[in-house]
Amino acid sequence: MNIKNTLIILFILTVKIFSASAQTDTVVYNLTIKEETLNKTGKEVKGMTVNGTTPGPILKFTEGNYAVIYVKNEMDVETSVHWHGLLLPNFYDGVPYLTTPPILPGKTQKYEFPLIQSGTYWYHSHTMLQEQSGVYGAIVIEPKEATNLEYDKELVMVLSDWTNQKPKNVLRNLKRGNEWYNVKKGTATPLNQVIARGAFGAQLNFWKQRMESADIADIYYPAFLVNGKQVQEYPQFKPEEKVRLRIINGSASSQFWMTFGGEAPLLVSADGLDVVPVKRNKTFIGIAETYDFIVTIPEKGKVEFRAMAQDGSGYSTAYLGEGDVLSAQELDRPDKIKMMQQMAKMDMRMGAPAMKFKPSDEEPKELMNNWGMKMKGDMKMEGMGNAKMKQGEMDDMNMEKGKMNQTQMEKEDGMKMSSSDKKMGGMNMFAEYNYDYLESPNNTEINDEKPARDILLNLTGNMWRYIWSMNGVPLSEADKIKISQGEKVRITFNNLTMMHHPMHLHGHFFRVINKYGERSPLKHTVNVPPMQKTVIEFDASETGDWFLHCHVLYHMMGGMARAVSYGTERDPRMAKYPAKKLFKEANQYYNWGEADVASHMTEINLVSSNIRNQFNLSAEIGYNQAIEGELTYERYLYDYFRVFAGVNVENEDEINLDDLSVTAIAGIRFFTPYMFNLDVRIDNKLRPGIQLSREFMIFPRTILFGEYEYQADFGWVDPLTSTEGNESVNYQGETTWSAGLEYMLSRNFSLMASYDNRFGAGGGLSILF
Repeated sequence: MNIKNTLIILFILTVKIFSASAQTDTVVYNLTIKEETLNKTGKEVKGMTVNGTTPGPILKFTEGNYAVIYVKNEMDVETSVHWHGLLLPNFYDGVPYLTTPPILPGKTQKYEFPLIQSGTYWYHSHTMLQEQSGVYGAIVIEPKEATNLEYDKELVMVLSDWTNQKPKNVLRNLKRGNEWYNVKKGTATPLNQVIARGAFGAQLNFWKQRMESADIADIYYPAFLVNGKQVQEYPQFKPEEKVRLRIINGSASSQFWMTFGGEAPLLVSADGLDVVPVKRNKTFIGIAETYDFIVTIPEKGKVEFRAMAQDGSGYSTAYLGEGDVLSAQELDRPDKIKMMQQMAKMDMRMGAPAMKFKPSDEEPKELMNNWGMKMKGDMKMEGMGNAKMKQGEMDDMNMEKGKMNQTQMEKEDGMKMSSSDKKMGGMNMFAEYNYDYLESPNNTEINDEKPARDILLNLTGNMWRYIWSMNGVPLSEADKIKISQGEKVRITFNNLTMMHHPMHLHGHFFRVINKYGERSPLKHTVNVPPMQKTVIEFDASETGDWFLHCHVLYHMMGGMARAVSYGTERDPRMAKYPAKKLFKEANQYYNWGEADVASHMTEINLVSSNIRNQFNLSAEIGYNQAIEGELTYERYLYDYFRVFAGVNVENEDEINLDDLSVTAIAGIRFFTPYMFNLDVRIDNKLRPGIQLSREFMIFPRTILFGEYEYQADFGWVDPLTSTEGNESVNYQGETTWSAGLEYMLSRNFSLMASYDNRFGAGGGLSILF
């Protein structure tokens, strides 16, 4: 062997030995995502699993490890995995088409990154609605150095919600405005209950603002789960043992109140980071948040942990230990009618636009000034996150100072809210939804000498069409949020909707400004309560584009998301994966229809709709041989106003189907205050017309509906004659109207009865599809 070959062999051996020693801290996982049949409620349905289970396996590491994770896609659709809360290279963040390539069917993708943190985190699919189908699991990273926390054992608990429907059908049902989910959950507010409670005035206020009621959660779930089951038993924990519970809310759209039996547990960590320990027996956990508690198992009995859905529609339970149950507190269901009454007493303007005529003109300050909570005089309000002050002062403080603590604010304002003030008009309705119980053990302030960038994001939505946005602009129409490395970025989330929005910023931890000021906690997800403001700050120290979105999965897919961009060059490995594909996910077409099959008529309506465009096909056939059909295209100029054009076909003589009149039509459609559908049109014969329709839920499951239509003919195109046909006239008018009742049997079927002045009276079946 010559000297050259000897040196090459020695070099290779040296590299291998060095590599082996350098990678002794590498931890490798192999994950496989596939479609499987799952049974969470006694009914077998198609779902998705990670390594055969949902939740997927717990990925365990130690701080300082190097993670190597291979994810194989055994489905026939694309998938992805986002490592929620982990600080890692942009390319491995896992948002398909924005930062990371999608995992194509049959392919395996490698993720690798150093672990520079410890704590409780989780992973989930970021492709379409796959998270709802079961693609999620926990991540636990132990600290490399021992902490001062004392506990004997630990348990990871992943909370989630489960639907037997296909998630796309859930979103389709939300977009069509079906009330079935509220009926099924028992959270509907029919008119008879509203009137019986003396809340009709409050209902009128909501209708005026194009809202049906005070909504809390959108979807009916037959089951809420903890570690994949509705009830879990953990008898392995012994008396007087201290157990660290690592609790993750991996739900698609459910937020929970957590309560514990026995002695109040010690909350020690939020979103993976230590906080000053505090005893808490009732804690709200938003979607995608994580909380760690230390529970002491009692000498006798087992501790119940309960996670109740925010709207009270169900819960999951876990028992720690053995023996008699130490029951967790059972919380009352929210009273939606009382909420409506309270809110009617506030000077509140609801219904901020979820889409604008000109998306490029965001005007966030104008939105904030024109919509939302308007405080009167010196009235203060609890639950505003970081302030008790006059409205003008609070807005300035949120936008300009952000970090002033609550005590300082109270001193400047001159007085605290008295107990009587708190009861005025329900002003403390959302007071529980704040982070004032979280204190960082360290100073989290960001250097004031850094250049500051203030960003105002109004959270906006339209429940009527189920479109969600920021500053009235959904993701598909939005520009990126531009920031620069080295800045101190302050974002004010101003919630102008009646829904909670857990906002998550990928790749960053941010300060949630609360009463602790310089010790405000660091989080990666923050819940923003209805009609309130929350301020966050972070040090812009990354590069690339990072996703910012509401973690209610259906809100994100409805458009409440943005890309936060450092303006740096895109990773060349992403050249084949345009980001616009991600941005268009929230602008897909959804199709639905309804057919009424009755003894006097048959009617069918078909709709295909995305954010701006909608196609409608309707047909009515009366058994007296009267027929009418209409095909239209309409363009939404903003939330409630659209223009349309199309073709109308009807028979002139009800006993002669061969005598059909075909006309071109155009006009405007408007969803009015008090929730009427208005249609104003004219056809190619210059005949103007108007249509007005409305429906009300008058009893549980029972809907009253009505429609009125009038068409005028001035003879501007075709000469008019009298009914007898023997003399000319200058004007004729035609009125059609119908009214009826519908009783909901299920999501897709209802009994209906109606009277139509063309077809007469009858009844039958209404079918949704």
